[in-house]
Amino acid sequence: MKVKATSKRAIALLITVFFIMLISLSVGVGLKYMNEGSKSISEEHFMFQSRVVLEDVLQILKTSQELTQVVSAVELSTFLLTSEVIPFESNGVQVIIKLSSARSKINPNTLKDIKPLNSFKNYLIKRGINPIYASFLLDTMSGNKEDQTYQTEIFNQDPIMFRDYISSIKHLEAINTLYVNTYHDSNFQNIDTSEIFYTSKDRNSSIDLNFARAATYEIILGCDTLRAEELSLDERVLESLDDLALSEEEKINIANFQTSFYEPYLDVNIEIIQKDQNAKIRFEYNIKSQKGSHFVFEV
Repeated sequence: MKVKATSKRAIALLITVFFIMLISLSVGVGLKYMNEGSKSISEEHFMFQSRVVLEDVLQILKTSQELTQVVSAVELSTFLLTSEVIPFESNGVQVIIKLSSARSKINPNTLKDIKPLNSFKNYLIKRGINPIYASFLLDTMSGNKEDQTYQTEIFNQDPIMFRDYISSIKHLEAINTLYVNTYHDSNFQNIDTSEIFYTSKDRNSSIDLNFARAATYEIILGCDTLRAEELSLDERVLESLDDLALSEEEKINIANFQTSFYEPYLDVNIEIIQKDQNAKIRFEYNIKSQKGSHFVFEV
């Protein structure tokens, strides 16, 4: 199935304009009343503002008729086309809301299985990176081992690091730092792990091939960078693997990962800025169940 880009953009604008207006109005009114109630901006007040913004955004997502109409990859693609970034300002508070597919990247916790782990190691080798980095990731999702049979020295360097699963981008960044400090691998800068990985406790999550990033395609297919970029930029709505025209080798490689063609999950990023204060909130929103999860707050 193909949808012309110009048609998709026109439809997307109609679908999202009311959605954006609702968010701006709801959040703006909430911030107005809070600012009227207190002229001195304290850290506690800012935290309260951030919670109100989050609650309003969640409420709008739950009650949006436009979002309830998203039941397939076509509607999701159309919806995200122009609602990807929603910036606005109200009463001196800047709010930037970013919406994207929460299944466009690889969940690092799925690399616990040997076949996808080896696919990722091959990707690292192509980038000139020591594949033992993959072992750093594996150790941090291996749990507490009484015999301490880990593959790396990561817990000697950070004994209190969480080791049941990779819980957040912050956790991933801490792992990256320990790896670089241990191996002084200058080639590690050749990859951006925040573009490769989306952290989720759910090891059964699938990759949505309609929104897969270039790095995602490169890893799961074992293809070169050019082909991966072409696939990620393809505006067709994919319905089956046949639409990708995979080689025999690519079919074998992609079978190592859980993939699908529609995953009803949004990655919601909210940034709130007021003078010298900044808060970032990130969570996953299930369109079908209308629930948020995996909340991460940074202030």
